[in-house]
Amino acid sequence: MLNILFLFVGIALLTCGGEVLIRGSLAAARRLGVSPLLSGLVIVGFGTSAPELVVSVNAAIEGRPDIAIGNVVGSNIGNILLVLGLCAVITPLAVKPLVLRRDAATVVAASILFLVLVLVGGGALGRADAAIFLLALVIYLVWAYWSERFHAAPSGELHQAEAEELSTEPKSILWTVIAVVLGLSLLIGGSQVLLIGAIGIAEHFDVPEAVIGLTLVAVGTSLPELSISVIAAIRRHADVAVGNILGSNIFNLLGILGVSALLQPLPVHVRILQFDQWVMLATSLLLFVFLYTGRRLSRFEGAILLLGYGIYVWLSFTVFGG
Repeated sequence: MLNILFLFVGIALLTCGGEVLIRGSLAAARRLGVSPLLSGLVIVGFGTSAPELVVSVNAAIEGRPDIAIGNVVGSNIGNILLVLGLCAVITPLAVKPLVLRRDAATVVAASILFLVLVLVGGGALGRADAAIFLLALVIYLVWAYWSERFHAAPSGELHQAEAEELSTEPKSILWTVIAVVLGLSLLIGGSQVLLIGAIGIAEHFDVPEAVIGLTLVAVGTSLPELSISVIAAIRRHADVAVGNILGSNIFNLLGILGVSALLQPLPVHVRILQFDQWVMLATSLLLFVFLYTGRRLSRFEGAILLLGYGIYVWLSFTVFGG
C-alpha cells in the first residue's frame, strides 16, 4: 500500500509540476517577447513531456534503464491509443494537411529510427544514438518553425492556440520566477517519489520493471498530455488535441531518449525488443492511416484506439508480462 501511495503522490507532484512549469515558462516567454508560435511549439511541447523527461533521466542515472525506456515507449503508445482515442470519442478530430504531412509522418519516422538504432546497437542505445536523436529533434524544430513562420502555414495557428490554451493574464516577475522554480522542484521531487513507488510495486508483485514503466509510469507521466488534449477536445479545438499528442511523441523519442542515453547508455529490455517497440510503430502507422483517410479521427476510430489500448494492457500483464 505504501508503494502504491508513493506512486500516486509522485504522479500528482509530476502533474502539478508540469502544469506550473508550463504556465511559468509561458509567462516568461511573453515578458521576453517570444512569439506565441514559438512558445507553443517549444514550451508547450517540452512542457507536457517534462514528467517523462525527469522520470526517464532519473531512472537512467539510477541504473533503471527498463523504466527509462519503458516510460517513453509506453507513453507514446498510451498517447495515441488512450489519449487520442478518448479525445476522438468526445469529438471527431480533424487535422490540417501540414500537420499530417510533417508531424504525423515525423512520429512514424522517429519510431522507425528508434527500432533501427536499437537493432543496429545490439539491443541498446548508446551516446552516439543519443546524438542522432538530439540532432533529429533540432532538425525537426527548425523545420517546424521555418515552415510555419515563413510560409504562413495553417498549423502555425495550432501552436499559437496551444500556448493560448494555457495562457493566463500577465503575472509579475516574482510570480514567474517562483512558478518556474516551483514547477521544476515538483517535477524532480515527484519523479523520485514515483520511482520509489514503481520499483517497490515491481518488486512486491514480482513484475519486471519494464512492465511497470510501460504501463503505470507511462500513464502517470502522460497526464499533462491527457488533460490538455481532453480540454481541447471538449472545446472543439481538434487541431490542438492532435498536435499536442504528435508533438509530445516526437519530443519523447527524440528528446527524452536522446538526453537519457547521452547521460547513461541504455540497454533495452527483451520484451520491448520483442513486443512493445513493434506496438509503438504499429500504433503510429495506424494513426497515420486514420488521419490520412479523411483527414480526421472519427468516433469509431477513437473507439478502436481505446479498445487497442485495453488489449495492449491486458497483454502486457499476461502474455508478455515476463
